[in-house]
Amino acid sequence: MDLLKVLLVDSDTARSALLSQALQDQGYEVIARVQPGANLLAMIANFMPDMVVIDTDSPDRDMLESMSLLNQHNPMPVVMFADEDNDVVVREAIRSGVSGYVARNTDSKRVRSIMQVAIARFREYQALKNELSQTKNELEKGKLLQKAKSLLIKHKKVTEDEAHQAIQKLSMDQNKSVVEVAENIISVLEMSL
Repeated sequence: MDLLKVLLVDSDTARSALLSQALQDQGYEVIARVQPGANLLAMIANFMPDMVVIDTDSPDRDMLESMSLLNQHNPMPVVMFADEDNDVVVREAIRSGVSGYVARNTDSKRVRSIMQVAIARFREYQALKNELSQTKNELEKGKLLQKAKSLLIKHKKVTEDEAHQAIQKLSMDQNKSVVEVAENIISVLEMSL
């Protein structure tokens, strides 16, 4: 099994060295240790890690914004070790896409289980997000199909079943998806209104 590649983000080099060693002792490959800052997303894109580990006193607004953008455009597990144990800060970190938030004084032996929980939580969240997106797409397709059938019923004076069969036949004849045919029907028949 390949080692997970970790990008470690920390402004304190001594603290970073300790966490880096703990991660390596637990079987992770720390591919780079970088400073937080405005170019954090570019560094993540450059190093292409499997996950990001952030060690900080307290996550600032810029860091949380970077994590939010990362979560939107290149989602991956993010674990944050921080001194700040404030509920508001923790909620903001989780909302920005942090998979695991751990208050300071973490035993190095617990690092592996913390990382595994964060990875599992990230994967579960991604699965739910994908399922939601798929469900939304299916609903949109259903709405398009229904609208196309309604327009055919109105303009061609056919039954709903006949409209449905006509859409399916056009789909096969034109070698297009039912959704593409429905979109074409809607654009043509709405123009004739």
